Amino acid sequence: MAAKREKSFQFVVIGGGIAGVTCVEELFTQVPSADVALVTAGPHIKAVTNFRQVSRTVEEFDVEERPSRVLQEKFPALTVIHSAVKALHARDHSVETEDGGVFGYEKLCICSGGRPKLLIQDNPYVVGIRDTDSAQEFQKRLSKARRIVVVGNGGIALELVYEVEGCEVIWAVKDKAVGNTFFDAGAAQFLIPSLEAAKPQEAALCKRPRYTTEEPGGVQTFTADRNSHKHGGWTNPGSALGPDWHQGIVLRGAEQVTRRVSVEYQCEVEKICTPEELLPSAEQTLKPDTVGSWPVYIQLTNGKAFGCDVIVSAIGVVPNTHPFLPGNSFALAEDGGLQVNDHMLTSEPDVYAAGDVCTACWEASPLWHQMRLWTQARQMGCYAARCMAAGVLSKAVELDFCFELFSHQTRFFNYKVVLLGKFNAQGLGSDHELLVRCTKGREYVKVVLSGGRMVGAVLIGETDLEETFENLILNQMDLTPYGEELLNPNIDIEDYFD
Repeated sequence: MAAKREKSFQFVVIGGGIAGVTCVEELFTQVPSADVALVTAGPHIKAVTNFRQVSRTVEEFDVEERPSRVLQEKFPALTVIHSAVKALHARDHSVETEDGGVFGYEKLCICSGGRPKLLIQDNPYVVGIRDTDSAQEFQKRLSKARRIVVVGNGGIALELVYEVEGCEVIWAVKDKAVGNTFFDAGAAQFLIPSLEAAKPQEAALCKRPRYTTEEPGGVQTFTADRNSHKHGGWTNPGSALGPDWHQGIVLRGAEQVTRRVSVEYQCEVEKICTPEELLPSAEQTLKPDTVGSWPVYIQLTNGKAFGCDVIVSAIGVVPNTHPFLPGNSFALAEDGGLQVNDHMLTSEPDVYAAGDVCTACWEASPLWHQMRLWTQARQMGCYAARCMAAGVLSKAVELDFCFELFSHQTRFFNYKVVLLGKFNAQGLGSDHELLVRCTKGREYVKVVLSGGRMVGAVLIGETDLEETFENLILNQMDLTPYGEELLNPNIDIEDYFD
């Protein structure tokens, strides 16, 4: 039974990341007189800034890390509770915090994000990079490193191998191509030369610093809502990295080299060991002079072994549901996320969830799928707030249009990247065809067609095709008559279809 509650609120939101903060902001938009509490362990929250609606579904924004008081100044009725959650008593409609507080709610939204998967727990040479603290720790470790091994093929790994300088990088990926989460082998081949070329100098004039090491009160920039790494265990929530997290942070090793990246394809980690634990079979794959000269060794399933100073675990996240499950009966998805319906409601009454912690379990549009990205954290947080407000105001609310078509805009290897719909032909089997246009060093355009209709696209570079392709995907126009002319660079396709 829960302890005696201190106070009850109309709405309680757990998590100070993108999903949680967006949820709070939208609650006050929907119900200006709302009584809202935000429960967050850290002193900072993540705020969406410079938001721009590029097209109907494509959006662009920055994420700033700010003191929570900035949110309180914007919404004086907001109560911020600085503590981690110890337990949720769903039957009792109350939340218990680590510092002993108990708070009642009418409607609750869990936006606790995800926590990183680590290759191995409590190994001093293995680091996960998911949040502000761990990025700063990695920066310190990297400054003394001659060689690092990056394991993983997602967004953090892609950004990291491109940004690190002054250090040899061994990149171990389990797939046949890099960036498998975001694009196909063709796009990967287009991007790989960027790893071999000198990194272009960023124009400092127009770039706002995206990462600082200021004391609380300074502005920092990151995204979403996951957990922070403290002394080998994941404890107090710290918000995750997001767009351009590496801007303004020096990712330089101890060597004079600019950048030297070697990719090991189709392999996973077999063993991480000290020099003493190195197997004779692994020693045979190392250069004789390197045996015993590194603090840690990594053996891969392709039979190769490498000595290094740091191993970066960038193998994804798992939904951070831990404090909410005991004593409750949440339905969980196969990936461990809290199941939510098309109103962002979990299986527990009056408990909603948004962002990385939840898994969309409604019958999705054939052109949308869930990926744990900062864009979806913002969209889910906003929509969850509208559903919570509708519940209190007894209003109907329809599924947001953003769930009609998957869209995501980001940057990899200094190229603008836009992903639309079934961009990797997800779930289409052999029932699709691809059209590709590639100009080396400038752009890579791929469209996915099914039954003569466009169902997905990958746009790398300044193509300016996102709005046109978005319309073609949403309209489901039969493109059979156009054939390969659809990507003819001599035809102004935007004017043609507008």
